[in-house]
Amino acid sequence: FDMDQSELDNVAAMFVAMDKAGEVPLGASGETVQGTALDMPFEDASFDRVIAAEVLEHIPDDMAAMREVFRVLKPGGVAAVTVPSFLPERICWALDEDYHTAPGGHVRIYTLAELSAKLKSIGFEIGPHHHAHGLHAPYWWIKCAVGVNNDDHPIAKAYHELLVWDIMKRPAATRIAEALLNPIIGKSVVLYVKKP
Repeated sequence: FDMDQSELDNVAAMFVAMDKAGEVPLGASGETVQGTALDMPFEDASFDRVIAAEVLEHIPDDMAAMREVFRVLKPGGVAAVTVPSFLPERICWALDEDYHTAPGGHVRIYTLAELSAKLKSIGFEIGPHHHAHGLHAPYWWIKCAVGVNNDDHPIAKAYHELLVWDIMKRPAATRIAEALLNPIIGKSVVLYVKKP
């Protein structure tokens, strides 16, 4: 689900390639749907699970998007909501004005308390949370320090290659490092909420 049809086309092509490579579990299927988080093209109570990953910080009317997640979730359903963590995001904003002023960019920084309060006011029961992507925060700080759109800077390129390697290989050393870094500088906070 996304507003950008070209992104959806890429996802659909990736799913086909994964299926051809035998990487899709038997019987699994995938579908892309174009739409907006403010008016999702789904019936009420359509899903047992919803993932809203790194979306709300981009939407001026975040409460409307939260109401849509609540609407499409079945009673008893759980949503995983992720947003950038306060400290890593605040550092990015301080390092580079372009990071948060680009069209479609981040329009707010949440504290966990603020995000929880907003979701609770919609009617969600607040569940556990955790931080993730501790290795990614330094990458974004580097990007912001050298210019967020400067993809050719050697340090930014090298760190990006490290992240890709880590994602693909998942070595024990970086898994341990990330587990230690997540509570301190995890780039994202993941909050689980339930529709009563």
